[in-house]
Amino acid sequence: MKGESKVFPFLKPYKNLNEVLTDHKLASLGDVYVNFVYALALSNKRRVPSGAKVKGSILAEAIKRADLREFLPSRMERHLLADAAEALIVYAWLNNFVTLGESVSILEKFDDPVEGFSHLLREIKSKIRFS
Repeated sequence: MKGESKVFPFLKPYKNLNEVLTDHKLASLGDVYVNFVYALALSNKRRVPSGAKVKGSILAEAIKRADLREFLPSRMERHLLADAAEALIVYAWLNNFVTLGESVSILEKFDDPVEGFSHLLREIKSKIRFS
């Protein structure tokens, strides 16, 4: 069953999208994963290994453009919006809603990282189901 992982016992079952988006511990893991995915996408585009970090402002704007803001409490700071994006992206990967390769492929199609991440978040949103 999706959401209950034997491979990742730290991953708790979530009842809804809001619970995923507001899990700060999941966002902490997501921070590392999102930077890795982004670095892979840039490496593919540049055809040379590249390290990169995603700015919180990029993820905060992407979460708004992906129409996910409605699932979050009002008056959230940009940092918390970025955390929400990181939590959702890593949650989707941990639960096999989206693969690493799919994420990289989506991001490398766009020159604007906000557009890339908003498309990735929309794709994830379309695939996630809660029981």
